[in-house]
Amino acid sequence: MVADPEDRIPTDEKVRDLCEELAAAAGRTSFTVATAESLTAGNLAGHLGRATASGEWYCGGVIAYRNEVKHRLLAVPEGSVVSEAAAQAMASAVAELMGADFALAVTGEGGPETQEEVPPGTVWFGLYDRGEVRSQHRHFTGDPPDILAATIETGLELILAAVGRR
Repeated sequence: MVADPEDRIPTDEKVRDLCEELAAAAGRTSFTVATAESLTAGNLAGHLGRATASGEWYCGGVIAYRNEVKHRLLAVPEGSVVSEAAAQAMASAVAELMGADFALAVTGEGGPETQEEVPPGTVWFGLYDRGEVRSQHRHFTGDPPDILAATIETGLELILAAVGRR
C-alpha cells in the first residue's frame, strides 16, 4: 500500500490524540502494551510515555537500531531485518520480555540511503495480540521525516485497532 505523504504526515496533536485514545482504552479494559522499535528509534515509546497514566499500561520498549541487537535480544532470525519474519519476532520477543498483552514492533527503511535491499519507505509492523502475532507491510513515500511520521501514526492506529478502540 502506498500512502501519499500529504495524507499521512500526522501533526503532533494527531499523535497525541491517538496516544490518549490508547490510554483511555487501557483505562477501560486494563491491558498492557510494549514496543520494539527500529525505524522509529524510540519515538513511539516517547509518545506513549507522555500519555495519561502511561505508567499503568505502557510496559516499555526495546529500541533495537543495530541488526545485532535485533538478532540477539529480539530473536530476529538471520537474514533481512526489514521483513515480515523480523517484525513478528520483534513483537513476540518484546511482549515476552515486558509481560505485555499487546506489543507493536516496527522495522523498515527510512532512506534516503538503505542498508537492506528494499526501497526507502518499506515498513513492516508486527503486532502481538494476547498470544497471536500478525504483521502488516506498508510502503510510505516522502523524505525520511515523512516516512517516520507516517510509520508512527500507522503503528498507533494498528495497536488501537487491536485493542478494540471502538
